[in-house]
Amino acid sequence: MRKVLLICLAICFLVAISAMAFDDMGKSSTVKGWVADDKCGAKSANAKAEACTKKCLDAGAKMVVVTDGDQKILMVDNPDALKGHEGHHVAVTGTVKGDSIHVDSAKML
Repeated sequence: MRKVLLICLAICFLVAISAMAFDDMGKSSTVKGWVADDKCGAKSANAKAEACTKKCLDAGAKMVVVTDGDQKILMVDNPDALKGHEGHHVAVTGTVKGDSIHVDSAKML
C-alpha cells in the first residue's frame, strides 16, 4: 500500500512539472526587434540594412525577427504577415515556439 501511494505521488509530481513547463506554449506575446533575413541575421538588425535585407529576401533568404534585448533570431512562420516591414524596427505580436514565431500583427516603432 505504501509503495502504491509513493508511485501515485511521484506520477502527480511529474505531471505537475510537465504542466508548468508547457504553460507558456501557445500564448501570444509581443517581441520588439528588427525584421531581417536569415543569411545576415543579427548583422542586419539596424536601420542601415534595409536595402540589403530586401535584396537577400528577394534572393530566397528566409525572413527572421532579431530581438532587441538579446539579439535572438526568431524564424518567421508566416512571412507574408510582415510584408512591407523588411528592414524595419517593429513590435511583433504572435506566438513564439522555440526559435520561431507565428506573426499575428506588427507595428512600426
